Amino acid sequence: MSSENVPSAAVAEGDLSPQSGNAAPMPPRRSTHVDARHAPEAVDPFSGRQSVDPLGGRSSIVAFKFGGTSLLGAERMLHAAALVKPVARASQVVVVVSAMKGVTDRLLAITQFLAERKNQRARADAEALLRLHHEVLRELALDAETHDRVSYGLDSLGRDLLHEVPVHDYVAATPELFDRLASFGERFSARLFAAALERSGIFAVPVASSEFVLTCDTFRDAKPHLEQTKRRGHDVLVPLLGAGVVPVVTGFIGATPDGRITTLGRNSSDFSGAIIAHVVDADELVIWTDVDGIYTANPNESAQAKLLHDLSYDEAHALAAGGAKVLHPHVLPLAAETKMTVWVRNTFKPHARGTRIGLTRQSRSLSQQAQQAREEGAA
Repeated sequence: MSSENVPSAAVAEGDLSPQSGNAAPMPPRRSTHVDARHAPEAVDPFSGRQSVDPLGGRSSIVAFKFGGTSLLGAERMLHAAALVKPVARASQVVVVVSAMKGVTDRLLAITQFLAERKNQRARADAEALLRLHHEVLRELALDAETHDRVSYGLDSLGRDLLHEVPVHDYVAATPELFDRLASFGERFSARLFAAALERSGIFAVPVASSEFVLTCDTFRDAKPHLEQTKRRGHDVLVPLLGAGVVPVVTGFIGATPDGRITTLGRNSSDFSGAIIAHVVDADELVIWTDVDGIYTANPNESAQAKLLHDLSYDEAHALAAGGAKVLHPHVLPLAAETKMTVWVRNTFKPHARGTRIGLTRQSRSLSQQAQQAREEGAA
């Protein structure tokens, strides 16, 4: 589903920085059209919940956040898409994505090369990153029309990236440049994962979080303005959810009031997931990662480390204060404020229960319930 096929209130992920050169003609578009005006009959302007649901009883809202390891390559993206599919049939789903593992580090290295006046090395690495994402696109094995559309989107972002990396001119490596370059990893990833969802039969569209996550101008460690972000994000995301579309939102990035790209700091993608979940008033936030859940200690360093299956917000906060690697420090206060249940689960062991953080005990997440229902239906 392309940006031309989504409601005008929603701005799809695309060209957020200046372009150089002339754009190639846009390939043919699908005729599929999503009109937010005909989606929910009534939407609460504060919570975003539908009072009348046109989607067959999808009353719950689930936010999925996938880390970079979970999205490393076409095979893993398709695996993650398979985790979304049964939940999207039963609930409204929004997905928040990180850059593919290693991509952000490579983008920041490009900035350093520019600072050292190694422009040709920086340019070569930027071109290599664009090729990497095109290789993943080819491995997704999409139909020709969808492939061409997504390829056009990658090339559009690629032109923006290369515009930031001139072959000869000196570029000052400012914090603002670091953030602009670092943002491309999530922006590429959102396009590819939306395509993976489409191949799995799920209507999806990439969405730039910088269109509604409003932040201060402390580049590389920007702080979001949550209330303004929620109001702006509601206008972007709720019409998509009401129309049965899965928004694939870029984690990690926001923008200043005058539109300059910012990032929320390294390792902030969990926080991004909580922000997006807060925007849509999600019942659950499922953080998909490469570990089974939260442990009492680092299992790689301690044989006594035990997996914790249920935690209250206070217990999880106490673990984090004691030095345990739990979640980004801003996730738990935001989840507690909204009474959102947070799950930490292993992408590569989807049948494992994971760790639940919340108010009341619940044996399984909504995503696990949907998975079981699908399996029972197939039996």
